[in-house]
Amino acid sequence: MPRKNLPELITLKRLIDEGAAHLQVSTPCSIAMDGRDFPVYTVALGNPDPQVPALGFFGGIHGLERIGTQIVLAFLESLLARLRWDHTLHQQLSCLRLVFMPLVNPGGMWQATRCNPQGVDLMRNAPVSASDRVPFLLGGQRYSRHLPWYRGAADAPMEAESRAVCDFVTRELLSRQFSLALDCHSGFGLRDRIWFPHAHTSTPIPHLADIAALEQLFSASYPNHNYVFEPQSRQYRTHGDLWDYLYLNGTDSGERVFLPLTLEMGSWLWVKKNPRQLFDRIAMFNPTARHRQQRVLRRHLTWFDFLMRATISHQSWLPSGMARKVQHKRALTQWYA
Repeated sequence: MPRKNLPELITLKRLIDEGAAHLQVSTPCSIAMDGRDFPVYTVALGNPDPQVPALGFFGGIHGLERIGTQIVLAFLESLLARLRWDHTLHQQLSCLRLVFMPLVNPGGMWQATRCNPQGVDLMRNAPVSASDRVPFLLGGQRYSRHLPWYRGAADAPMEAESRAVCDFVTRELLSRQFSLALDCHSGFGLRDRIWFPHAHTSTPIPHLADIAALEQLFSASYPNHNYVFEPQSRQYRTHGDLWDYLYLNGTDSGERVFLPLTLEMGSWLWVKKNPRQLFDRIAMFNPTARHRQQRVLRRHLTWFDFLMRATISHQSWLPSGMARKVQHKRALTQWYA
């Protein structure tokens, strides 16, 4: 029996309807696939004043990694439920802008591929090229759309989904003095990792001290966490990284702080527990057992809630003066030595 729609898209539409009184929703583009249109939604809530800080959550950039979208939707659902009774949450949202793009690549998710329907890997699609050597194919290639990690043609504009992300981030995040973004992925290693730029070079970012201070703050607040914080370049480098592109173009002002992070869930652990998942391209990137899926949907809520609090209170922990030099030196030793 043919599928009628994506379960994740059905859930997102339901949440939009249920939270209509609190949400500002737009559809920057729609993806035509198999005789139907899949809308790409952006959702925002909280204070729209450009003077307040903002935090963005993104998922589903790779169509195979459904768990990223599911985590963002689970967090949004939790927030909408709490808005019915949680006065503290209302107070938080009075001094915070929250934005969501839970399903960036619905066409890829519909056809169960990493790329979008044009065969382009959206995380290799931005107009930024690596200054260091990248792994063959994995780092992004322009040979063919029929091979994985295709960047798109050199002279082609960015894909519609990539442009939608860039426009949304530029409007809602880069317009503010402080903003954070978290992009949710799966598929690398046995540990959950928090990656930060750069991906196109091993050169540290100018806001390395801010990243180090955020990591130290989280580790002090939750000393038993299981995340590995590191620059993506420590594992591998790529062409066309979307968050590198947005960071490079959004931090031209020395006063503006934009910290794009990636939650890279360690899907190899799920495969290790059930090796049969190796033979299913969806199962390789997502927990298949219901109890494992529920555990994943729960375990990252602490991190998400921390990011909300850290964004609101950023002036309390952003380093300056000598503290900034100390954090920068510590980060160089920890991640670049």
